[in-house]
Amino acid sequence: MKSNASLIIIPMFNEESRIVLNDYKSAFTNYSHLDFLLIDDASTDNTKHIISDFEKTFSNVSLLQNPLNKGKAESIRKAIKTSSAKNYNYVGYMDADLAVPFSEIHRLIKIAEINTDIKFLLGSRIKLISNTIVRSKTRHYFGRIFATIVSQIILKTPIYDTQCGAKIIQFNLAKELFENPFKTKWLFDVELLLRYKKTHSNFENFIKEEPLDIWIEKGGTKIKTKEFLLFPFQLIKLYFNY
Repeated sequence: MKSNASLIIIPMFNEESRIVLNDYKSAFTNYSHLDFLLIDDASTDNTKHIISDFEKTFSNVSLLQNPLNKGKAESIRKAIKTSSAKNYNYVGYMDADLAVPFSEIHRLIKIAEINTDIKFLLGSRIKLISNTIVRSKTRHYFGRIFATIVSQIILKTPIYDTQCGAKIIQFNLAKELFENPFKTKWLFDVELLLRYKKTHSNFENFIKEEPLDIWIEKGGTKIKTKEFLLFPFQLIKLYFNY
């Protein structure tokens, strides 16, 4: 691991069939100035062995193993706490299916590095004439309803897309925001912003949403229907806890 590099965290659970080996290998080679921490969240398929092979082949790749399934939020929290002694500038996280490709994560990091006043950079799935955002209508409309509730009632801050899987956070801030366990399993992105708002009164001055050039829905979401139905209750929990 390199001093002052940025760290990219990718949680994985049973991703064997969705890991495009050439895309990963190209990224580890082309972005050798970045460190990648891949988490096997107690997968029951061949995910751990694939990650282990990456770690053996590429000096900028490390494997973090969860003996029990912890979920995305807790996996990322564990990764940041494990890496807390490193002298990183930024930490980012992304989804293993590469709905956001590595090139976009790299672009977001470059934006953060150039604009040093940005502490929390959110990739945003805003459909523009010049970009490629491929998303089912059902997920789009559900997402817009959810985002409206979150921005107007929970955060009270006009953020368009809290749930996009691509985030870049200044490393010292990330250590602060990920210090404690989350109160919800799937809405930890919202909770991160609530924590930032609670401890920094002018937090909106250090947050930026960046429209993605590419986001392509891959399907195979890990969120079950019953968990979708619990979202309103999780939002209520966040509302009263923050």
